[in-house]
Amino acid sequence: MTANGRNIREQVLSLVARKDYRPLNKIDIGRKLDLTASQRVALRKILRELERAGEIARIRKNRYVLPAEADLVAGKLSIHPAGYGFLSPEKSGEPDVFIAAENIGTAMHGDRVVARVSRDTPSDRIKGRREGRVIRILERAHDTIVGTLQRSRNFYYVVPDDPRFVHDIYVHPEPDQQPGNTANVGDKVVVRLDAWESRHINPEGEIIEVLGPASMPGIDMLSIIRKYHLSVEFPKDVLGQAERIPEQVDERQLEGREDLREQFIVTIDPDDARDFDDAIQVEKTTSGWRLGVHIADVAAYVEPGSALDREARRRGNSVYLPDRVIPMLPERLSNGVC
Repeated sequence: MTANGRNIREQVLSLVARKDYRPLNKIDIGRKLDLTASQRVALRKILRELERAGEIARIRKNRYVLPAEADLVAGKLSIHPAGYGFLSPEKSGEPDVFIAAENIGTAMHGDRVVARVSRDTPSDRIKGRREGRVIRILERAHDTIVGTLQRSRNFYYVVPDDPRFVHDIYVHPEPDQQPGNTANVGDKVVVRLDAWESRHINPEGEIIEVLGPASMPGIDMLSIIRKYHLSVEFPKDVLGQAERIPEQVDERQLEGREDLREQFIVTIDPDDARDFDDAIQVEKTTSGWRLGVHIADVAAYVEPGSALDREARRRGNSVYLPDRVIPMLPERLSNGVC
């Protein structure tokens, strides 16, 4: 954000926080702050960003206020398989807000939403918790859903694998799908969700990938990979950087290190491990025993800000599944030099 943008942002927050502030729309805010024409263009973007961040809220007639002034709370929605949910506020220290099933609207599990908190005394069903109603979806948590294709008499639908997605997804299998990509009843599929506007009809979507029969070996693991958007392949620039890393330790890498390659050191990973990156060394001394713990120094090969570093940061960790590992770094590093 430019210095001018930061200045407008601070002016907006200062304005809506004033005790004498009355809700204003974007046009009136621009006038109140005496902004130029170009600054008013920037103001529209800044208002959207502040609303998305939960720092301001948009109420009736597109006017803006601080969320607390309108009993509004922004946060992440967690839905129970029974249909009700809880909103975890983004503001630290605030208690969760109970959202009854009929007050969730078209929000889905994991979405960032804004809820209006009821001023009525909490009922016994929520044990003293605040209760609210979702009034706006700030950000969808998922644009795809993994589930099983089913068919009724009149239409096809997908039952989500995750029971916290309580609505089936209506789909329209294409009659001209390529051989091998045709979805059959009982198949695991990936569905891209369409915009869902009305709670009175089920969400709809498009099948974008057919994983295979739900009972086929390996399909369960593939479903998990698709559900959590795990990247199996590495970008070309990441693989290219990994290929340029020498497999042997050169003299430059020994500088400032103690060379223990002649010592008797054994890995503690089992024979079937996919990553051999931990080892121990035990030796008797004059006063007892000395234990050495050796960990692979991956950072020696990953330069800060490099393609490898950015990809590792994006992935965060290696993922271990019963039949495979999705590594944080390319195998040349994870299973090779490191």
